[in-house]
Amino acid sequence: MSISIRLKKMGKKDQPFYRVVVSDTLKKHEGAYLENLGWYDPLASGDNYLLKTDRIEYWMSQGARVSDTVTSLLRRNRKRLRNAPAEAEAAAAPGA
Repeated sequence: MSISIRLKKMGKKDQPFYRVVVSDTLKKHEGAYLENLGWYDPLASGDNYLLKTDRIEYWMSQGARVSDTVTSLLRRNRKRLRNAPAEAEAAAAPGA
């Protein structure tokens, strides 16, 4: 059984919303999945995604393939986490 981490489309017409899921590659994209790992809302502004990075790393260690879009979301998440301590220090500084 080959496993992939990919997006599952949810939402309504013209209002897409996606779940980040682990699923068997032989199943349909919109079919059953093994685990829900987060969500992505392309129409929202600001932080428009949430990922369970610890579970994603676990599944990757088990040999799961990651789709291009989920890889892009992981990169954005790493960048956001790197910048988060600097933003917290700037907010805590007196006179800010």
